[in-house]
Amino acid sequence: MSWLDQLAEHVDELRHAGVLQQNGQSATALPILDRVLAAASDPATRAYALVQRFGALINLGRIGELAAAMAAAAEAVREVPDPYLRGQMHAFAALGAHLQSNLDRGVTHLVQAARALAAVPQRDSETAWGWHDLAMAYSYLGFHGQALTAVEQAREIGAAAGLAPEVFAAPGIRLRNAVALDHHGDTDGCLRVLRDMDAELSRYLATDRLRPGSRTVYGYALARRAALGEPTGPEAARWLTGGGDSARTRDLRHLGSVCLSIASGRPDQALAMLAAVPVSAEVLGPAEPARLRSICHASAGDHAAAHAADRYAFRLAALRIDQLRDGYLDGVAARLDAQETHRDPGRYGDETLTDPLTGLPNRRQLERYVETLLSRGERAAVGVCDVIGFTTVNLRHGRHCGDLVLQRIAGVLHRVMRRGDFVARFAGDEFVLVLPGAGPHQAAEVARRIGTAATTENWQALVPGTSIGLASGWSEVGANGRGLSAALAAAAASRKPTTT
Repeated sequence: MSWLDQLAEHVDELRHAGVLQQNGQSATALPILDRVLAAASDPATRAYALVQRFGALINLGRIGELAAAMAAAAEAVREVPDPYLRGQMHAFAALGAHLQSNLDRGVTHLVQAARALAAVPQRDSETAWGWHDLAMAYSYLGFHGQALTAVEQAREIGAAAGLAPEVFAAPGIRLRNAVALDHHGDTDGCLRVLRDMDAELSRYLATDRLRPGSRTVYGYALARRAALGEPTGPEAARWLTGGGDSARTRDLRHLGSVCLSIASGRPDQALAMLAAVPVSAEVLGPAEPARLRSICHASAGDHAAAHAADRYAFRLAALRIDQLRDGYLDGVAARLDAQETHRDPGRYGDETLTDPLTGLPNRRQLERYVETLLSRGERAAVGVCDVIGFTTVNLRHGRHCGDLVLQRIAGVLHRVMRRGDFVARFAGDEFVLVLPGAGPHQAAEVARRIGTAATTENWQALVPGTSIGLASGWSEVGANGRGLSAALAAAAASRKPTTT
């Protein structure tokens, strides 16, 4: 008996929705999941359906709906202490964080997903697919080695459940690995991986075990080889058709057509196609369109433009490495802080230093941070940031939506701050920002970035009909002996709406 068979309700509908998603038909699976949720009362059934619905929205690229879907799934999973559900939810949450460009949060979910799935006692098909989805999340976030390890775990568990290894071929993992090698200058390594994928496609065709959702992945691998100058025959265009309704599939079709235009000696057409249709930076990395532009220019004989595009592609690829390094440093710092707390429990007692809703430092941790900063004789810019329209959100949509807005604002602030800056939730809808060593000009730039980020958020999907904005004011601590209380009062008095 599989994990899914143990549910009390709607097992057949949920199994059908799962098969549709595995075959790249998330748009068809979504209304099935919604019907189950409308009728189901069993907590485990609802939790499973909510997690799968969250995954379907990720596949479809409906980013504006992810925050609410994840909150609903996470709340349901908390009520059902099941490691499989928890692992699956965190694997999807890592993908969601990736789509929202929050690498730090994504890495946290990866760790939580791996720990939860490792605790699952069942070796059934659902657990195998959980490891497969975790492998996808690892791959999208750039952890290619961990992705390969996770997909091997999926194959091993799947074999115990009677599934063929080909079911978990996961060509997308190796495709992202291949283009990452090319982005960093190892084109020969990229071609080796793409050739292996071509040989694998031939084997799967012979056994008739190719998953429909893998079509465009193999098609893009063929087209990318052709763009790099290796003949692949006429098959690439055929494989770029079909493959499901996901946002990934649409982008792969488009970029594959760009590659085929390059291969057929039409670089100008390929450049026009790249300019006409933007693609998500999350499918093959932000560097892929720039790398394709470089190949276009080289094919047209404009080597100066090709070199400039290659430099830009390399810089975009290197940004991810810098983010990972920053996250590693933050992780080490957090571990040292935890060790210090453990060594001296009397110093901290039972104090809570984190806001449970947003995960940000709270007022107590802010005060301690500024006290330490001032004790070293340092100074910093201090900002007070309020949410415009927050009262209306609570009145019109309820406090749950208000909480989701605060979580989204916390993500916006965390995303735009400079390395080493400090963000805390102070009270209610009020956030405090501390920029060590910064003066008025740096504070103004951060305020501008906050305004831009807040304006580009899709608030209407979260709280339809309600306008959301941010107001911020700035002051300094450490200047002329000014302490935190005086700085906060001065910043609050100077608050005005942030502008882009």
